[in-house]
Amino acid sequence: MATRNLHRFANPARFMRLAGAALPWCAGATAVLFAAGLYLAILASPPDYQQGETVRIMYVHVPAAWMALFVYVSIAAASLAAIVWRHPLAELYAKAASPIGAIFTLLALVTGSLWGQPMWGTWWVWDARLTSVLVLFFLYLGHIALMDAFDDTARGARAAAILALVGVVNVPVIKFSVDWWHTLHQPASVLRLDGPAIHPSMLAPLLVMAAAFTSFGALVVILRLETEIARRRARRLAAEGAGG
Repeated sequence: MATRNLHRFANPARFMRLAGAALPWCAGATAVLFAAGLYLAILASPPDYQQGETVRIMYVHVPAAWMALFVYVSIAAASLAAIVWRHPLAELYAKAASPIGAIFTLLALVTGSLWGQPMWGTWWVWDARLTSVLVLFFLYLGHIALMDAFDDTARGARAAAILALVGVVNVPVIKFSVDWWHTLHQPASVLRLDGPAIHPSMLAPLLVMAAAFTSFGALVVILRLETEIARRRARRLAAEGAGG
């Protein structure tokens, strides 16, 4: 039953209809959430008593880091679906989402460096958290490269899927590195078993910005997935025309 329900959404035409209906909502939500989030982050939230105005980098850095992890996990799940269930749209999703995840990861690294310099006195340290996020960035680049590394697109997609599944072991390393090793990076302050350790005046804009990043990510992935479906259809029609 679960496999049958999974394949209900595998039809490209059905997906295009659903995507067409979802796009205006995603675009509207992205605009509203970013406007509200930036207002709260820049104008409404107070400066930190230790970090001062520098703390506002958090409102971009943390959502970007969350999205970098979320997108990679979703790519690994899609890769599993592509390998095990031969889901027709799974590998297309992985191809569409990978560059988006890479950009989120790069944004997390850059903003982390900008935040770290005034706090730690250096742009970069080989900290466990920073190093594992850098590994994640290289995993994204490897996934993107493998997708287009072979003339046989199915072979490239399978190689990229295997890399995504192997690389998912890095996700818990990123999450728990600050707990497992002595690290300069501060421990988790939002996703904690005992509740957030951050003041509500800062937590609210952070969560709104996280929702904005999520909505934006969904919007761009849908647009890219539509493009990948159109490209595959064009290649199939061109092959049929050449064969005829």
